[in-house]
Amino acid sequence: MNSSVIVFPGSNCDRDVAVALEKLQFKNQMVWHKETKLPKSDLIVIPGGFSYGDYLRSGAIAGKSLIVSEVIKAADSGRLVLGICNGFQVLTETGLLKGALLRNNNLKFINRDINIKVLNNNSKFSGNYKKNQILKMNIAHNEGNYFTNQEHLKELIDENLIAFKYCSKDGDVNEDSNPNGSLQNIAGIFNSKKNILGMMPHPERMIDNLISNTDGINLFTSLLK
Repeated sequence: MNSSVIVFPGSNCDRDVAVALEKLQFKNQMVWHKETKLPKSDLIVIPGGFSYGDYLRSGAIAGKSLIVSEVIKAADSGRLVLGICNGFQVLTETGLLKGALLRNNNLKFINRDINIKVLNNNSKFSGNYKKNQILKMNIAHNEGNYFTNQEHLKELIDENLIAFKYCSKDGDVNEDSNPNGSLQNIAGIFNSKKNILGMMPHPERMIDNLISNTDGINLFTSLLK
């Protein structure tokens, strides 16, 4: 399976996700933001980090990069796109995903391990997880507070487009298990065709028991499957 990781000035998780992809035998290429053509790609990843130093607004400048117009064309044609953390922010800035990532409700940068629950395992991104499975993931963001309007929220719920929600280690979805104030504890969403996933937690950091755990591996193996 061919994958491409888009690299912006300020990306700092691009190599992490490349390691995860290559560990699972993806044929991966790194694509600089000034490129105007994508290599053959079954999967396009927009990684985490602080593209352009988060100036203006997180993901706003990256969303105008040359290569992003090609990512949009690829996404519209049905190719798989994964946006992680800053990548999720870029996806909302481009309109590939609806909603916005606001400042964390405590107005502080958060970097810690949290738990998320798999709400939808009927997708190419999550098929190797069990529904309601609880995963331990890492988050590292200042703007992870997902918000959208009531019409889109209803669409997310009715069409089962909420991929993950923040929860306690026992699976409770409540205010206490919400690290950033995200609407209804939302940690990740799909577009209507489910070929695009945006998520704030970092699955690429959870691929090896020596440094964390392996809760992120099944996201990548789901894609291979």
